[in-house]
Amino acid sequence: MATDQTPAIEAATDGPRLVPAHSLRRRIQLERLTYGAATLGITIAPTQPDWTAAHLTAGGIAVGAFCWLWKKLDRRDDDTTGHTLGFLQATQRALPWLTGASVYLTDLLHPGTTWWEYLAPAAWGITMAGTTPITHSLNLKAILPTPTTETPTPDTTPAQQTPPALPAPRTYEEYRAWEWVTARTTGNTLLTNVTPYQDNAPDFWGIVVAPQGEAVPDLNPTTLAAVFDLPAGTVTLQPMDGSGPGRKVLIARPTLDTAAQAEQDPIHRIWNEKITHPRGAAPGMLLTDYRIEDNRIALRTTAPDGHLIQLNQKMLARAFDIADATLLMVETDGLGEGLISIYKTHPLMNVREATIEDLTMQPDGTIALGQRPDGRTGRVPLYDPQMGAITDLYVGAPGAGKSVTLLHVIAGERISGIVSIAADAQDGMSLPEVDGRVYHFGKGIAATAATLAAANDLSKYREQVSAQNGWGSFDIGNPWPLVNVTLDELNRILSADAVVPRPFRKWVTGLVGDTQSTGRKLGLGIRFAAQSIHLADLGDKDRIRANAKNGTVWLGRTNSSTTQSMARDGVLPPGVQIEPIPRYFNTSDGSSIDAAFHGLEAPKGPITAGMANIINGGSLFLNRTWYAHKENKTYPGLITLMESAPIPRLTPDEDRVFQESYARWLDHAEALLAGECDDDTPETGQQASNTQVVLDDEDDQPSAGSIKDRILDLLTDGPMALKDVRRHLSDVAAGSVNNAMAELRDAGHVTAISRGTYQLTD
Repeated sequence: MATDQTPAIEAATDGPRLVPAHSLRRRIQLERLTYGAATLGITIAPTQPDWTAAHLTAGGIAVGAFCWLWKKLDRRDDDTTGHTLGFLQATQRALPWLTGASVYLTDLLHPGTTWWEYLAPAAWGITMAGTTPITHSLNLKAILPTPTTETPTPDTTPAQQTPPALPAPRTYEEYRAWEWVTARTTGNTLLTNVTPYQDNAPDFWGIVVAPQGEAVPDLNPTTLAAVFDLPAGTVTLQPMDGSGPGRKVLIARPTLDTAAQAEQDPIHRIWNEKITHPRGAAPGMLLTDYRIEDNRIALRTTAPDGHLIQLNQKMLARAFDIADATLLMVETDGLGEGLISIYKTHPLMNVREATIEDLTMQPDGTIALGQRPDGRTGRVPLYDPQMGAITDLYVGAPGAGKSVTLLHVIAGERISGIVSIAADAQDGMSLPEVDGRVYHFGKGIAATAATLAAANDLSKYREQVSAQNGWGSFDIGNPWPLVNVTLDELNRILSADAVVPRPFRKWVTGLVGDTQSTGRKLGLGIRFAAQSIHLADLGDKDRIRANAKNGTVWLGRTNSSTTQSMARDGVLPPGVQIEPIPRYFNTSDGSSIDAAFHGLEAPKGPITAGMANIINGGSLFLNRTWYAHKENKTYPGLITLMESAPIPRLTPDEDRVFQESYARWLDHAEALLAGECDDDTPETGQQASNTQVVLDDEDDQPSAGSIKDRILDLLTDGPMALKDVRRHLSDVAAGSVNNAMAELRDAGHVTAISRGTYQLTD
């Protein structure tokens, strides 16, 4: 009768059980040897009155066999089906135990020694060995090998010999069993209980049985399909409930699975066909749930047990046949969970303007800086209530939206009552809206350095007061306000191509490291903004990287992958990847390759200004800053937001310290820039000597980060030998170049392709 699904499978009890002939012979020989040994024991033991243990064992065997057989008799009485084979088999299996124990006890209880006491055990042993009742009770049937007319040559291997064969198949079920037993890859196993799923279809299931003491071999899907000449992947072997490895369920569904797949929803079908299979875009990754929205398909994925989540944006975009990879976005927790979002049109092409509520700091210290692709607001911290003041890094090429983003952050600080100390090394051109609307705004390279030095002196003042009062932490407004220092266009001072004297660069680098290390517990945060900068230029210390992890890394569009890798180095957890941000949104149906093939210009969409990958606390998300309308070369909407609240200011004592310090260090910065003095500055004011932090002991060497930048720039043209790199950097000591190259290699930025030759890591 045809069935629609695999029924519950139990061991068959009706009909003979087929086993290879050699296996049946081994069973009979083993049983006969057992009877021989038992005959010897039955003959000797009853004549020894002192062998109490043997006598008790014989009695126990007799009682146990009788009780076991009695239970079988009870089951027979309760059986209403009329089947008696089970009781007959039980009688056969109990016969040797009952008769042997009876002979033993008879000899034991009979006084004296007569001739029949030796004859009875021998007769019992001969009878049992001749009939082998236990083996016969198993209802086994031997499968004999097919007779051959040729004698195999001596070098014939087992794999070349003719396998055992069933009688000529007469039904579909017998034919499938015959295919299995005649296949070379199935060994000595048998396919039994073959049951079709439905009439006139090749789908069936059966039980694969291995010889006693052996396991059913694990065959791959291709081998299983080859046995029955079915499509690969349509035949499987599965463990059998209640059985060991000697029995498994074989399921062949070449047509039912195809029909089920056709009825399957397209999301799962595409995932199974293109993503999760061994050669797919994300091998082994599991699709646990999905949502379909108006402009988005969200796929929730998980990695198999014991594996990490692995989702490659470009490979997934290729698998889903998406021409614009930016329309597919990946978010993972770095462990086992991931989210894939596929958009019809880019969700961040149009974002609204910010409101006062967006830029008001919440109890967790965050403001809403923009919008994420899934519609959620992108929140960044201005302060961490648990850790204290934070360190931020904002990196973006010209036109990436870095300045507009900083203006939103500074507006949020003013609205939230945070004192903003800002400086712009580009003479104030990057942040003109800030001028006159924050507590302090320094314009120019010298003013930026002086602003940083004055902020450092402010932290020293707070540190001195805190030590006098026994304070170990910072509380906003008790007694001081929170202060955040924003330094824009810092690449004009610290980057490799900055045109500033080395003593000036060393002085600023020392101030950067000192301010970060002391400001966290004193309510003084620091925010660096640049077009291109290396974290090493911000101090090249482990604690600097640790501080950056507590704050925000805003990574907008950059002009090179090198800058991008520098900014995230040491901040993003291993295994979490970010994709570069293009300059324009893609609004065309085709790709730039299509346009190039036809000799046409690919249309450009709106610019992606304000889009950035934001890294905070090891997590990563894509965000676009709120829209800002530009009018007369400024942003009136942002000015209105700033002027919606009064300018937060320092306390009177702090104001005096900062203003006096700024005036003093501005003169010093201008003198350093003019080459009128070196960096050995005398103590001319409050805690002046504390600002003289020098991180590089060799005065004639660039900073470690600058050396690495220059090496990476050289390698952008292709692989280069280390000796040639040293020749191009003739102003740098050879040992410093070697150390910088080793650090770049350890960080994964460069790869050694041969002895002494390096190239950029892809």
